[in-house]
Order: sequence, then C-alpha cells, then structure tokens
Amino acid sequence: MRRITATLTAVIAAGLLLGGCASSSVADGSSTHSPASGSSPAPVSGTVNVFAAASLKEAFTKLGHQFEIAHPGVKIVFNFGPSSGLAAQITQGAPADVFASASTKNMNQVVKAADATSPTNFASNVMEIAVPAKNPTAITALSDLAKAGVKVALCQPVVPCGATAAKVFTNAKLTVTPVTQEIDVKAVLTKVSLGEVDAGIVYLTDVRAAGAKVKGIEIPADVNASTKYPIATLTKAPNRATAQAFTDYVLSAEGTSVLVADGFAKP
Repeated sequence: MRRITATLTAVIAAGLLLGGCASSSVADGSSTHSPASGSSPAPVSGTVNVFAAASLKEAFTKLGHQFEIAHPGVKIVFNFGPSSGLAAQITQGAPADVFASASTKNMNQVVKAADATSPTNFASNVMEIAVPAKNPTAITALSDLAKAGVKVALCQPVVPCGATAAKVFTNAKLTVTPVTQEIDVKAVLTKVSLGEVDAGIVYLTDVRAAGAKVKGIEIPADVNASTKYPIATLTKAPNRATAQAFTDYVLSAEGTSVLVADGFAKP
C-alpha cells in the first residue's frame, strides 16, 4: 500500500508540474496553440472614406462595389478630385481613411505631414489626346495642338494630369497655349465632349471611359509621359482596420485585374 500511495503521489505531482509549465507557456505568449490576447484580426465593418484621384473614378467605383459585396455592412464612400486638392484636404485634417493619388509628389506631401506611411504604387497611366467625337478641326497629331486657332484644354499645372501633359510638350519640343486650365482630368474631358474646345490632353483611361463621347488620338511613345498611382491607409484613419482591408484589395490580383481592364498599366 505504501508503494502504491507513493506512486500515485508522484504521478499527481508530475501532472501539476506539467500543468504549471503549460500555464506559463500561455501566459508569456510562446504557445502556438493559444493565440495571445488581441492577435485576432480586427473586424471589417463600417464606413471607409476613400480620397482618390479623379481619373480613378470608374475603376475605383467598381472596386468599391465589389468590396461591399464581399463584406456586407461595409460602405465605401469616395471623394474623387485632383490629387493636389485631396492631399491638401488630408493634411488640413479632413476625415479620410485611404488616399489614392495620381502622383507620387502629392502622396509625398501627405507622408511628409505624417498622415501616411509606406505608400505602395498600384498602377500607372499615360497621356492621350481627346477630341470631340466628330473631330471638327481634323486633329491627327500632337503637333496640331500647337497650331494657331486650335483651342486646347489642359489640367492646371499643379494637378498631376497638367504636370504630366507639360512633360509631353517638353519631350515633343512643342509650345501649346491652352484656352482653359481645368481643376481635374474629368473637367478637361467634359470641355472636349461638349465641343467647347478642339482637343484636350487627358489620361488614356479617361478617353476609354468616355466611350463614344470623344475620340482618342495616341501620343507617340517616344514623347509620351506617364504617372504612377500610389495608395496608402492614412495614419489617422477613423476606420483603420477596414481601410487597410480595402487598400489590400486594391493591391490584390483581383484589384489589379479591374484596373488593367480599365486601361491602367501595372506600376
């Protein structure tokens, strides 16, 4: 009996010792079987305010709709406009969750103000000439825009589409004097589609999005210019977890396929 009692006591003591080790393992987070408190992913829910370049309107509207379908209860609200203006709004405290810029320069403004970190390029775009559908002035080449009497619309120089158009003219050694400089690429496209100007320099994707309203004239690759599109979840995002999920979706293979289908190139 003494031997049996001693054996049972040893077994119980060993069990208590092992139990103590297991408890210690969970407490210090080293156990792979019991995740540490707070390590589970944050829920994807609520509203996400996305500030995005005007040229992203069609592609991002599709991406937002698809993201909402995949995550019932999530609402993606877009603020489309010139990247320069959106960057200014963000640095002045506008309640935004995600910024998608048509220019690294404008994204860098936001990063410098500590409102974003580690932006990622997700697309690129090139310029194209847009003319009214019937092309009444018979524009066929970039050099036609420098002719006397030709009314040209451009984006304002501080806006990415304006700065990129300026690079095109520099590359082609052309001097083009616009009759109007618009706040963003969609405003230029509107001027063209209504026949208020003879031509405008916009992104290839905007010509495609306009459909039959305008006609696109390709700019030779040796003088054309491009811009890259970076995206970042903002550091002060009110809904950071869901904002990051949307950013990741834009950067995913599915997001890239939507962008490429709309005419964007990979960065």
